Amino acid sequence: MGKLAQSTSKYTVLLKFETDGTVEKPDVIGAVFGQTEGLLGPEMDLRELQKSGRVGRVDVSIQIRGGKAFGEIEIPSSLDASETALLAACMETIERIGPCNSRVLVDKIEDVRTSKRKFVIDRAKQLLQKIFEEGIIEPREVSEQIKDAVRAGEVVNYKGCPAGPAIDSSNEIIICEGRADVVSLLRAGIKNCIAIEGTSVPQAVAELSRTKECTAFLDGDRGGDLILKELTAVGDIEFVARAPEGKEVEELSSKEIHKALRDKVPLSEAREISTGAHSFAQRNGSSEKREMKVEVVDVSSALKEEESRKYGRAILAQPSAPAVLDEDRKQKFREILNELTGSRAAYLLDEAGEIMGKVPARELMNTLRETSASAVFIDGEVDQKLVNLAAEQGAKFVGGMKLAPRLRPPEGVSVLSMKELEE
Repeated sequence: MGKLAQSTSKYTVLLKFETDGTVEKPDVIGAVFGQTEGLLGPEMDLRELQKSGRVGRVDVSIQIRGGKAFGEIEIPSSLDASETALLAACMETIERIGPCNSRVLVDKIEDVRTSKRKFVIDRAKQLLQKIFEEGIIEPREVSEQIKDAVRAGEVVNYKGCPAGPAIDSSNEIIICEGRADVVSLLRAGIKNCIAIEGTSVPQAVAELSRTKECTAFLDGDRGGDLILKELTAVGDIEFVARAPEGKEVEELSSKEIHKALRDKVPLSEAREISTGAHSFAQRNGSSEKREMKVEVVDVSSALKEEESRKYGRAILAQPSAPAVLDEDRKQKFREILNELTGSRAAYLLDEAGEIMGKVPARELMNTLRETSASAVFIDGEVDQKLVNLAAEQGAKFVGGMKLAPRLRPPEGVSVLSMKELEE
């Protein structure tokens, strides 16, 4: 008996039947073939049509209710419309199924191609809507994305510090705070940059500052002021550039980065306001240049005072108790990081360890500035900026896929990597 593939059928004949007694599937199939045999001549005999593949397998479904059988018969056909209609009408001549009287009626003849066309049209609408929602990327945007990816991939390791590929060959270097700042500078086409990563200036950066002309490119916040103090204490800095007030270098566009570097001032012209804000003497005809003597202070003491001010903790007088990572909490955090893997997102958790919200990783810093969280986890690297901001917002745990080198978490805050949670 031949079998017609569903993909090659044109029509599907659907019939309903009812019998006066109980019957089974073989009784129905026997009636379909036996009582229609020879009715339309040898060319339209159902068995011959199946052998040639022009009619598919006859499918039957039966339900028994109240001593009677009710069901459906389905016959796929690749005959043309008139022949399929003739075959369907032939089925209505069946008067007995098994030992019982029966009634068979054509429910409908379904055009398979119509169903496919409807699916194609509906699917095309969905795809078109998706195109409109995502927007068409212009060739220029594609080019910029490729350039950004290449530049971001150019971060090198210079004696343990993230840096641009021209850090050795250039006579001038730019010192920034973290790896994310280096990536931003590379995207802006600036390759002679290096990051200190943290609040302690590495020896490699201090040595570079003595042999090259250095510009410190710092965030527009109190942390930038403290880092400038340490840089001037251990290295030789010629110029200072700052991000706009309240912004970080990694948040700046290429245009803003180049503008900030154009507006850099000599170290002697930089001045610090005691309240923690910063400004620079404007270099134009109407501005009076003000010289500032850079005060060399005990940096470790200043940093502790800043942490105390930021996090509301008596760090110098009474250390905070570290957050406890019990086995249940460890398992919970491990599951959260596993769920985040590959998502490029971040979770914020409350005191009970429940997820308060999920945000894109690139939006985490902005979100944290407006939200308090007990724990923060990111699909990415945990750096000093993230730890400091999370601690400021009350976080006790900060975790990610890996930790930045020389990370110095404030007291009372635990930083966790995927590797540590799996141990």
